[in-house]
Amino acid sequence: MCDTQIIQQSGDTYFAKNSDREASEPQVMVRFAPVHSDTATIVQTTYIPVPQVPNRFGLILSKPHWIWGAEMGVNDQGVVIGNEAVFTTQIMRKGEALLGMDLLRLGLERGANARAALTTITTLLEEHGQGGPAGYRDKAFRYDNSFIIADAGEAWILETAGRHWAAKKVTGFGAISNCLSIHKDHELHSDGLQHTDFAEKFDTRFMTFMGKARQRQALSTHCLGALDQGKTASLAAMAANLRRHQTADENFAHHTNGDVCMHAGGLIRPSQSCGSMIVKLGAGQPPQVMVTGTSAPCLSLFKPVSFSLAHPSFFDHAGGQSAKDSLWHHYEHVHRRALFDLAFRRDLLASRDEIETKMLAVFEGDIPHEAANDLARRWHENWAEKARHQPPRFSPLRPYDRFWKKLNAKDEMVWR
Repeated sequence: MCDTQIIQQSGDTYFAKNSDREASEPQVMVRFAPVHSDTATIVQTTYIPVPQVPNRFGLILSKPHWIWGAEMGVNDQGVVIGNEAVFTTQIMRKGEALLGMDLLRLGLERGANARAALTTITTLLEEHGQGGPAGYRDKAFRYDNSFIIADAGEAWILETAGRHWAAKKVTGFGAISNCLSIHKDHELHSDGLQHTDFAEKFDTRFMTFMGKARQRQALSTHCLGALDQGKTASLAAMAANLRRHQTADENFAHHTNGDVCMHAGGLIRPSQSCGSMIVKLGAGQPPQVMVTGTSAPCLSLFKPVSFSLAHPSFFDHAGGQSAKDSLWHHYEHVHRRALFDLAFRRDLLASRDEIETKMLAVFEGDIPHEAANDLARRWHENWAEKARHQPPRFSPLRPYDRFWKKLNAKDEMVWR
């Protein structure tokens, strides 16, 4: 389960996405330099090889560590993409093809603008198809994909079902969740779908209902509508959108699949927001990118990352293939203690809010990027150290507590 938002205001485009995955799945930040005149003819994606191109753009990606592609990312041309799982009648139940996350990365590597990235994705989709096991531990989990694709000038919603697809341009603002939302209003489409209601033809009901996808999409749309009306879109406002819950209850056991900031809670609520990204795109300006790289945006610090910083602390320098030394792995003790220790959580958030103000000041020129990087690194180290001194306290009577206690044991989480 995921949620992606886009809003265009005062000549800028703002993007935000939560990546909801299995609660134990590490999500790592990676940065790839641009490539020129590559002689390789094939690239191995998560499951299948596809033809390579010689020139590729630089990337910043947030990705599950075991997958070649990414949940969300931005390239050095100022194109940003986020993807969503959608559950259609065309899902490939057996075999392997391109994952939606592979298509996202390929679109960013090859797309100089939003329309070019969209064309890259749809061309590869029609040629190679989509599908394969997409879960971390649950290898039976499969889905099709939808995308928000944007640059500073335009944004598109792209929805797919097998090798079929439809796309419509965003006007003002838009949000997608784990359901199809394009009906007959598509402006671009695959062959044979000229007058087709795409959602009516390909959507399914059960997973959309259980995941409360339409409630989350409605919550995102409501938040974006308020920003649109008040002309108050900003990186801070998009971060606040990603931290939204349907209830102010501080007990996460009482939360639901209707939250944009998703907290895993058991069999019917297995998904957790494992990473988040917000981006501001302006014409002729480098993208302003902030990421958590950690679980639960409501408990995490958004930090600025860039293509230019020489030695960023928060990127996985193994290319995302190992999560042991990742920021996500080290912060997970903080996340899991904060779920159950309310006093610890309140202190964490007060400290987070103070530091995050300084992180946002990077884009106003008030603090050098290197200084912010170092400040955020020390903040993470401090709270990771604090979190390890006391394990979460669980009640054997509560299913929510039993879920997390079992998960901690499976993940070999160790407290001092």
